Amino acid sequence: MTLLGVLAVICGVVGIIGSIVPGLPGPPISWIGILLAYFGRGLNGSGDPMSMTFLLVWLGITILVTVMDYVVPSMFTRLTGGHKSAGVGAIVGLIAGAVIPPVGMIFGSLLGAFLAELLLENQGVWASFKSSIGAFLGFIFGTGLKLICSGLMMYYIIVYL
Repeated sequence: MTLLGVLAVICGVVGIIGSIVPGLPGPPISWIGILLAYFGRGLNGSGDPMSMTFLLVWLGITILVTVMDYVVPSMFTRLTGGHKSAGVGAIVGLIAGAVIPPVGMIFGSLLGAFLAELLLENQGVWASFKSSIGAFLGFIFGTGLKLICSGLMMYYIIVYL
């Protein structure tokens, strides 16, 4: 395995971790791993090299998933009647809860969104709870998209080594 192959695998693993850890861009790091595999002239099991089209399609998927990660939580929060502050509260709670992963991240996200709606937007308890569930589901959906994307890219990194 060449140096580019080792770096590609490292990027793939860091990309998967970054799909869960806030602040670390998982899919873009995974795509860099695919790019390194491309430059490493990796071949798949049939002996075929990675094509530029394949690389560009995965770049498009990476951009789409990265943009959706910012849009989806807000959409889910709005669908449940929440305000922007619920989304921000969910992110703050997630980061604060990161000291006790994964339970702290889950409850931190829910609690952050709930408190933001309750205290900042002066919503009732039930409306705040609904908004916190929406913000949390949006976070879970976005994280799932990133994990699937990074996991598939890791698969292709391994195939093309």
